[in-house]
Amino acid sequence: MTPKINIEDHKPIWIALSDLYVDNELQDYDFKRIASVIKKSKYSIREVKQIDRKEIFPVLFWNLLSVAGNWTGFQEEWLVNEIRSKIQKKTLFQSAFNRFMYFCFKGMNKDHWIKLEKKYLELSS
Repeated sequence: MTPKINIEDHKPIWIALSDLYVDNELQDYDFKRIASVIKKSKYSIREVKQIDRKEIFPVLFWNLLSVAGNWTGFQEEWLVNEIRSKIQKKTLFQSAFNRFMYFCFKGMNKDHWIKLEKKYLELSS
């Protein structure tokens, strides 16, 4: 069963969080920009983490495992199409596989999430 999501609401989150999967060092201004996108959305930081885990991670985590990964960012149209396709074609097996892979590799973005949450809280105060 395909989950019902509002693509237009999720799209800015997908695009902003995709930077967490680019194989380069994010700067303070990157985290501030991403936090600003989250803050402008209708989602809490907790909900955005779920969007990352269930929608973005399954498509982009491979980039962080690749020696020759993408260093410059993902083309927006490609990213949106890949995430939409993955969501539409999700099976029970793929969901289980994604949960397993997230369990194994969630630490890859742990430091990013710490910095991102800090910027998000700064914008909230």
